[in-house]
Amino acid sequence: MEPRISFVTLGVRDLDCSTAFYRDVLGLPQKETPPGVSFFEMGRTWLGLYPRDRLAADAGVPAEGSGFPGFALAHNVKAQPEVDALLAHVTAHGGRLVKAGHKADWGGYSGYFADPDGFLWEVAWNPHFPHV
Repeated sequence: MEPRISFVTLGVRDLDCSTAFYRDVLGLPQKETPPGVSFFEMGRTWLGLYPRDRLAADAGVPAEGSGFPGFALAHNVKAQPEVDALLAHVTAHGGRLVKAGHKADWGGYSGYFADPDGFLWEVAWNPHFPHV
């Protein structure tokens, strides 16, 4: 298999609300799509939003479930102050602060927010990670 992730698709409760959050709050460039799904181009990987029950049905698994999903998405920024600025912006516009920005044991600075569906995003400044 060629090492690549083409899409990250999140099963969301309210497609319109989540689309607005990712488009208007996070400022992601939304692609034109058919009704019932939203796509955002994020470089070579796209973010997809799809109704949770329909995504579960597509995979053939139950839609119920809560708690930690076993993964977190991450967004690296170019400078440490950008971590706190992005966390403040997101929490002022419908996101939930999960962990405030703090000095990380790996030598950078990071914090976490949750989107309207509870998906975790780490916002990090890593002086050892040049891919920003």
